[in-house]
Amino acid sequence: MRALTRLQTRLARLWMTVMLIGLLIFMVGIQPDLIGMNRSITVGFVQIGVWLTGLAILLVAAYSTVRVIRNGKPNSLRADIGIRLIATGYVVAAVGSLADFIGVGAHRMPVVHFGYIQMIGLVTGVLISMLGVILYMPWTKEVNTEDKAPDPTGEISNLEKASLH
Repeated sequence: MRALTRLQTRLARLWMTVMLIGLLIFMVGIQPDLIGMNRSITVGFVQIGVWLTGLAILLVAAYSTVRVIRNGKPNSLRADIGIRLIATGYVVAAVGSLADFIGVGAHRMPVVHFGYIQMIGLVTGVLISMLGVILYMPWTKEVNTEDKAPDPTGEISNLEKASLH
C-alpha cells in the first residue's frame, strides 16, 4: 500500500477532528450534565435528537477517515460489508432511540419513557457501527521473506551444484 500524501494526512486529521466533535455531541446528548444542561429527569425528543446527530457526525467522519486511509484501495467484500454495517448500526440506534416516538415502543406519545430495552437498542446499534468501521479498515498482510517461494532465475544452491557433478 502506498504512503499517504501530505494532503491525505491533513484530510485524515481533519476527519478525525470532526469525529471527536461528533463524539462530544453524542456524549452531551447522552449525558447533558457534562455541560450543565440537564433540565429534566426524563429523556426527551431534543436530547435523543442531539445524541443521534452526534452519532451521525461521528460515523460519517469515521467512514471518511478510513476512506482517506484506504488510499484508493479497491473495496473488498469485507469492506463492503463494513460500509453496510455502519449504516445498519445507525438505523438500529435510531429506531431503538426513537421507538416510543415512532410508535414501536412500549409507551405511547403522551407518556414517553426511555427504557432499558431502548438503551439496549442504542448500544447494539453503536456496537454494530463500530464493527462496520473495523471491517472497513484496510488490513494488509505482511509477507515473511522466509515464506516466499525461491526465485526461479536465482543462483543454484551449493547442494544442487554438488549433485550436478
